Amino acid sequence: MEVSNELYPVGDEQTKAMLEAGPDGPIVMVNLLKYREKAEYSDGRETDLSGREAYAIYGQAVAKLVEAHGGRIIFAGQVSHLTIGVVDELWDDVALAEYPNRGALVAMSTSAAYAEIAPHREAGLKGQLNIETTHSQAMTGRSAGQ
Repeated sequence: MEVSNELYPVGDEQTKAMLEAGPDGPIVMVNLLKYREKAEYSDGRETDLSGREAYAIYGQAVAKLVEAHGGRIIFAGQVSHLTIGVVDELWDDVALAEYPNRGALVAMSTSAAYAEIAPHREAGLKGQLNIETTHSQAMTGRSAGQ
């Protein structure tokens, strides 16, 4: 299995799939975050911020945007240990964000308000994995939406 942290969808196929209607009901986005040691802004501005600090600026603002689009941040925390499996390098943080549907995520991430805060995300992150999930009846014994 090859793993590649990225900042945006890779290629036309991922972008096209993201813009499709998606599953019925809520989705939970699993964000596996890897920070830069020092923030790097694309506009060349000087900063003493670490990547984590720059991303924290983005994180506080994006949490409000997620809520404004009907979602919520379920969990955010630091990765402390890899219990099963092997990776070359662990991610720094994990965040779980729930949206009412994929369309709400797309609307948020293509909004003007998002564009204003995105430079802090880009400056802070070395890359990430962003995984869309749906509620699993097999794991919970409940259907989605219960």
